[in-house]
Amino acid sequence: MRRRHFLAAATGATAAAVPLVSARPYAVGTSEVIRLRSGLDALAALDATKGGHESLERAALAGATEALELQKRAASQRIRQRLFSVAAEYTTAAAWSLLDAHSAHQAMGHLNRALYLSGMAQDSVAELDVWNLHAMAAGQQQDHAQAVSAAQAALATRVARRDPLFASLAHARAAIGQSRIQDRRGALRSLGYAEDALAKAPQGVPRPAWTDFYGPAELLALTAIVRDCIGDAAGAEAASHRALAEIPQHFRRNRALATLRLALAQLHQRDIAQACGTVEKVFVLMDGSPLPGRMRSRLGDFHRDLITLSPDGNAAREWQDRYRSEWSQS
Repeated sequence: MRRRHFLAAATGATAAAVPLVSARPYAVGTSEVIRLRSGLDALAALDATKGGHESLERAALAGATEALELQKRAASQRIRQRLFSVAAEYTTAAAWSLLDAHSAHQAMGHLNRALYLSGMAQDSVAELDVWNLHAMAAGQQQDHAQAVSAAQAALATRVARRDPLFASLAHARAAIGQSRIQDRRGALRSLGYAEDALAKAPQGVPRPAWTDFYGPAELLALTAIVRDCIGDAAGAEAASHRALAEIPQHFRRNRALATLRLALAQLHQRDIAQACGTVEKVFVLMDGSPLPGRMRSRLGDFHRDLITLSPDGNAAREWQDRYRSEWSQS
């Protein structure tokens, strides 16, 4: 989607997701909760297309503000809790937009606020979502021990004990943190738990839209990260190929990130030409959209590793030219 088209779409999605609060004299009920939740679905669809960006963050925060204003006129305590839950989800969506932009420090304020709101809502799904993103934020800040602790907090939530899909996600997030502190045994054990839990997860169970990304394909993509971090580049390459065979086409950003992980695995096996050819596909997949900060950071990792392993090769020089050109345009 080209930038001008996205701006129009973002404006429309924002308007649909965050209508103005009307000064109604009657108490707020279920219909308002449903309306606000439909706005969350619109933001999830926008994120799947475009990734984290400033417009999404603003729309999400506006949705949270409206939910909190409406809870003051809730018809019952149950409605009030549901509106707190919606506010927590909107706030978490705002934090995610910053994490995808690789701005973990700024995201932390939203995550702490979302954790408070999920507690007010007594919503363990929203709580797990916050801890999942806390683990990601800690990883971006290179605090991998804290990332493991956040994943363990996600595992302790009620929904993780009740629904194996959520438990699987938390185990996978723990595996990434463990792999980055070189706890090979712990990382592989957590991956095994994630696989076992996902195999037990029931299909067709209603879950929030933000969970749509997670399933066998995403677990394979996360497995590739873990395998590469513990020095098993061949295993990472195999997992990346399997992930790309299963990630739905409309998850363009996820496919681009998995492709980038494949290129890193090939590079770490000293297959320079193949890695450079693979990483070129990232730009093809993301054509017409700015690269999210998280993806730009991983491209930077590839660039640094390439220079280290092959500073003078032809493939490396051609890639560096392309890298500089694409970087200046994104």
